Amino acid sequence: MLSPAIEDYLKAIYKLQKRHGRVTTSAIAEKLTLSNATVTAMIKRLAKKRLLKHISYHGVVLTNDGEKIALKVIRRHRLVESFLKEVLGVDWDKVHMEAEKLEHFISDEILDRIDQVLGYPKADLHGDPIPTRDGKIESVEGNHPLSDVEVGRTVVISCVSDGDPNKLRYMAELGLFPGVSVGIRDKAPFEGDIFIKVGLSEHRLPKDVARSIYVTRTEEKREEN
Repeated sequence: MLSPAIEDYLKAIYKLQKRHGRVTTSAIAEKLTLSNATVTAMIKRLAKKRLLKHISYHGVVLTNDGEKIALKVIRRHRLVESFLKEVLGVDWDKVHMEAEKLEHFISDEILDRIDQVLGYPKADLHGDPIPTRDGKIESVEGNHPLSDVEVGRTVVISCVSDGDPNKLRYMAELGLFPGVSVGIRDKAPFEGDIFIKVGLSEHRLPKDVARSIYVTRTEEKREEN
């Protein structure tokens, strides 16, 4: 049995690897809100367990064993999130924090039952792929932050960052969920807000929120002014 702290580290490193490629001590510390010294000590501990290795000028890299554990934790987290929302009716801005607590204590048997009740979903409510029982996960390619999309383009939301409940509540108010089409109407200068169209409604979206929304570009369809 691994401690919740170790599982949190492995999950965080896996996500940083997928998002940024290079994983530094400071990046891990920022993600887990810990000091660099604390993270350095844990990295040494995980290296002794052969769950990760440190490569000069590249940072921390999970071993195969470390990645398998990280994917198991991510599977538990995303299935629990989905269960809380779909079965218990918990708001989508609250499920992340609850799943953070529960993910370390759900047995494989109960998790399989949850998966069955949910109908074996391939993605969670925030649009993130759910790893399979045997540790495979669907590759996510072609996603871009909404903030980077050019004016006039229509895109489809693929997933959203689930780390900030305030942003999630705001997204819900605007109807910004995975699968929803968004038209980029305009952008304020100097890294300002983004003007979007969702259905028949138009909204002014803070760029900080737009950075937390990932979309799939459409090549042909463009938003008409």
